[in-house]
Amino acid sequence: MSALATVPAVPGLAGTDDRAMMLIAFLAFIGLSLLLCVLVGPETDETSDFYVGSRSLSPVQNALALAGDYISAATLLGSCGLVALAGYDGISVAVSSCLAVGGFLLLARPLRNAGRYTLGDLFALRTPGPTARIAAAVATLAFCVPFLVVQLAGAGKATALLLGLADLGAQQVCTVFIGAVMICYAVLGGMKGTSLVQILKVAVVFTTMAVLAAVVLHHYHWSAGALLDAAAKGSGRPGGYFEAGQVMGSSLVGQLDFLGSQLSIVLGGACMPHIVMRINMAADGAAARRATGYTVVVIAVYSLFVVIAGLGASGVVGGRVIRSVDSNGQTALMLLAGALEGDTSGLGGSVLFTAVACTVFVTVLAVVAGMTLAAAAALAHDIHAHVVRRGGLCEGAEIRSARWAAAVIGGLGIVLAVAVQGRNLESLIYLSLTAAGGAVLPACLYTLFWSRFNRTGLLWTVHGGLVCTLALYVSSAAFSGTAASLLPGLDIHWIALQSTGLIAIPAGFALGWAGTVLGRPERTAAGEPGTVDWDARVIAGVGAD
Repeated sequence: MSALATVPAVPGLAGTDDRAMMLIAFLAFIGLSLLLCVLVGPETDETSDFYVGSRSLSPVQNALALAGDYISAATLLGSCGLVALAGYDGISVAVSSCLAVGGFLLLARPLRNAGRYTLGDLFALRTPGPTARIAAAVATLAFCVPFLVVQLAGAGKATALLLGLADLGAQQVCTVFIGAVMICYAVLGGMKGTSLVQILKVAVVFTTMAVLAAVVLHHYHWSAGALLDAAAKGSGRPGGYFEAGQVMGSSLVGQLDFLGSQLSIVLGGACMPHIVMRINMAADGAAARRATGYTVVVIAVYSLFVVIAGLGASGVVGGRVIRSVDSNGQTALMLLAGALEGDTSGLGGSVLFTAVACTVFVTVLAVVAGMTLAAAAALAHDIHAHVVRRGGLCEGAEIRSARWAAAVIGGLGIVLAVAVQGRNLESLIYLSLTAAGGAVLPACLYTLFWSRFNRTGLLWTVHGGLVCTLALYVSSAAFSGTAASLLPGLDIHWIALQSTGLIAIPAGFALGWAGTVLGRPERTAAGEPGTVDWDARVIAGVGAD
């Protein structure tokens, strides 16, 4: 069967009947998830209820919620498209995503033992005072806001295309609608409500991707060799599809670029601020480690499904068709679902297409709600309650502050996403991940495991790492100077690299070390670093909230 004959028409990607089914499914999911948020949302004016859901989730439930945080539109649409168009490089990105969760597995127990609600609580345990909480809030916002903008803009574009609305104005309207729903999730549901939305999302995503992977394998008679051969031929580059260098090139600069991007994914993904907040929902350190272990399994299987879908898109649809719709391959998953309608006559091809479309939609909604809540908690808990009011804010007032902060952060994300709609925003994802890898990760590792780490080291790590990350990004080709840049009409770059993680992440670690060596030691809220009190808290969870 010809791929061109079975791919839905561009730009709509779906027929009228399919669009009607998708719209009904979208609205049904929104209604169901909002109802869940209202029913299971915070029942008291206690901060523990709003920020961590009173730690009432089991390890399995927490694992599914964690997996939902890791499954973003970037890992679903981006990774699938990258596998379809770039073969080896795309598979490497999928593997790196698994390694990021594996890295977080090593940190889950000590992070939960030392943490309470936010990143600021962790930093303040080592260096009490407002500066630690300000640094944590800045790091959280520096990660969440760019990532939030990318997710919202991408969701608006994908939703508009799925509904047959290709113009920029329609994409912006869809972005505003999705952002408004996201704000409702965060404001009404708190952490427990958004967690249940994440669990529901993982069930939808996992089931849909499993069915899609099975249909792809069935299409090739359950032969992995046939699938790989078809993917290589369909890519248009059968000789180089499974060789490195498809994305960044095979030159030295290209190899360094690719290495930097993988470093950002692995190290940045291992310590994202909203993930750090999520792990505090576990009852204790042991439960946190069990939950993260289950998450590793879920993400590994999910990544396998994504790779199979990406290979299937290359083989069934073809690289040329995918590029003609979207040069970045973001629509590869949807094109594959449409192209496989003939193989799903028993299911109903439109049912599979609608299921995949809903998967894309719910993926974005759940992730952006979690990020919005993390950013709101940083503003309300760290800045308002502990910096502005110096701990004198009652719990009910803090929750009201967090809800207002969620609305403000969500509104800011919507405005920025609408403003940059239509631009190539992929580099902002790597900016966020590099910020996490160059500022949050070294600060967390030093806080937990280095007895000499002090206030100076923390501030140098976070602020210095963020400044270094931003300066390198603005100086790189990802920001300006090329057609694929964020600002293609401007050219101020002097660094040929697209991804600067190879420089920024080691710089963050180096700044933390230098600041600690040059600064003076200080006593912490949990006792002198390296003493029984500190080690008992971090390692054994003695005195943990």
